[in-house]
Amino acid sequence: MVRTPEGLCHLFYSRWPRKEGFNAWVTHSEVARATASDPLGPYVHQEVVLQARGARYWDGACTHNPTVLEYKGQYFLYYMGNTGNRKPADAKGTLNWAHRNSQRIGLAVAAHPSGPWIRSEAPLIDVSPDPDAYDSLLTSNPAVTQRPDGGFLMIYKAVGRKHPPPFGGPVVHCVAFSERPEGPFLKQPDPVFTRNGNKFPAEDPFIWTQNGQYHAVLKDMHGAFTPAGRSLVLFNSPDGLHWQLSNPCLLSDRTVLFEDGALKKFEFLERPQIYFENGTPAILFCAAKDGDHTCNIHIPLAAP
Repeated sequence: MVRTPEGLCHLFYSRWPRKEGFNAWVTHSEVARATASDPLGPYVHQEVVLQARGARYWDGACTHNPTVLEYKGQYFLYYMGNTGNRKPADAKGTLNWAHRNSQRIGLAVAAHPSGPWIRSEAPLIDVSPDPDAYDSLLTSNPAVTQRPDGGFLMIYKAVGRKHPPPFGGPVVHCVAFSERPEGPFLKQPDPVFTRNGNKFPAEDPFIWTQNGQYHAVLKDMHGAFTPAGRSLVLFNSPDGLHWQLSNPCLLSDRTVLFEDGALKKFEFLERPQIYFENGTPAILFCAAKDGDHTCNIHIPLAAP
């Protein structure tokens, strides 16, 4: 979510038809925009921002997992895109692996969150041609922040070809630097948020800088970093390249306290994004899944 100078809140989110099943996120997702006068909502859908534009485009069938950055009066919308035949998951819920493995990172730019958005004709972060590279199969889920020196840091999900298809792997996170938000981004050699012996420890990082340090909140896939199992965990770094678990590191075990006093533990609590007020984390946005129901939730953060 970003808030414009006039005070309106613009939330960018993924959506896809329920009739196609949950795993149609990889074939039928589209990035949409909703607005609210209050950062905590309620948000009202306004438009589809990144429509399907045809299988001939690298992102022509599916756009997913947006994150937005405002810089010098422009808005930079980073996202995952892919293409293919748009055949949804089968009765067993099997992914369309051709779509999954054509994921690439893209960028759209606008002077205002209401658009018009100019999409990149080529991926912002493509796969590496070296078959042994960590990102030789796909790139996805970008997270971007401005560095203290004025440049930009991206961390993105990457899948290699070391392990057998169609899943491939390992699934890791890679780092890239740029002097401008629109790139080009220079890839760095070593993955981050890794765990020895774990082929898929984490995903969905959100990164920011505060008091000269880098911080990240991400989804622990299945207890790679804490005994809490699938959860949201915190990392920090002095330079954006070397990351360690924060102390304490557990942000949420997927249990959410609602306004009416009810506690609910979601099946999934992921895609964390933070809204800042006056440089301080103020609201945690997450995607949540409970059975076949999904939603976006907004959690106020208490001041330290």
